[in-house]
Amino acid sequence: MYGVCAFFLYMTLQLPKSAQIYPLCVIALLAGLTTLHVINMIIGALREGVTNGLENFSGFVPSQFFTLLAMIVIYIASMPYVGFYASSVVFMALSLLFLRVKIWQIILSEIAVFALVYCAFTLFLEVRLPSGTLWGV
Repeated sequence: MYGVCAFFLYMTLQLPKSAQIYPLCVIALLAGLTTLHVINMIIGALREGVTNGLENFSGFVPSQFFTLLAMIVIYIASMPYVGFYASSVVFMALSLLFLRVKIWQIILSEIAVFALVYCAFTLFLEVRLPSGTLWGV
């Protein structure tokens, strides 16, 4: 995480001064939270001893992981062509169906996420999300 912070700090410092405030705050918050997590891990290791950490992967299913990873790659690759909203609807529905989420929960999740994204990014922040070259818009 410190490497991610360093990378984004390098990229942020190349922005105009007026555009650096928010990213710098986010980077500082991420670095601070990472430091707290490291301290928490050290305290835990001192109290309970060091474990190998593999017990967290006891329920790991490789086929599920790699299928979702492939879906994420396809989602990111398709966004410039079909647009943010269309690719996100398909990605979210397929990934939740793959994870065996109930249909009504998928529909409710899609409505909530897209209402939030539309209100926050399109209306409030006026950010242009990718519309896709496939539609000719």
